[in-house]
Amino acid sequence: MESRYNYREKEDPIMKIVMFDKTNEQYMKEAAALLFECFPHSYPMDETKEEMKKLTGPDRIAICAEDNGHLIGYIGAIPQYGITGWELHPLMITEKYRSRGVGTKLVQALEKECVKRGGITIYLGTDDEFGKTTLSATDLYENTYEKIENIHNIKRHPYEFYQKNGYKIVGIIPDANGIGKPDIYMAKRIAD
Repeated sequence: MESRYNYREKEDPIMKIVMFDKTNEQYMKEAAALLFECFPHSYPMDETKEEMKKLTGPDRIAICAEDNGHLIGYIGAIPQYGITGWELHPLMITEKYRSRGVGTKLVQALEKECVKRGGITIYLGTDDEFGKTTLSATDLYENTYEKIENIHNIKRHPYEFYQKNGYKIVGIIPDANGIGKPDIYMAKRIAD
């Protein structure tokens, strides 16, 4: 991906969105630290370097946001269904840069790259392990579709971020992370 997207905040230098260079040791270290920062419950610090090697494998898409020579965000995708469906995994933004447009820029860059590679749909799972939506702590085998239709955000769950970027809730896996802890599936058509 040759093009770079610029983003400027009043007090911030220019942020660049670029293809992730897995040969850049500094960025690999910073990405591993970011993985732990964003998902400490899923990736213990001693496993993050190995996980980053998987996330930047040859079949994957890996894009990052950099600012002042440091990694501040990362997004990846895994080809599924041949190349027509891509799983967005993961999206990570360092705390200081959240809610400032970085995630949206990364999602837009990923969508363009997926289309270039034959993608039609991007999907993702966004777990609710910590009671952040009304889909948690309820029996989702009862009135399933009604509960999905009436979902509410309780504690800044990221499903609303994805909705703002055009993704729709297309299903759930009840109890995926334990009783009352679902995985919310979202998807978006990216090609005409």
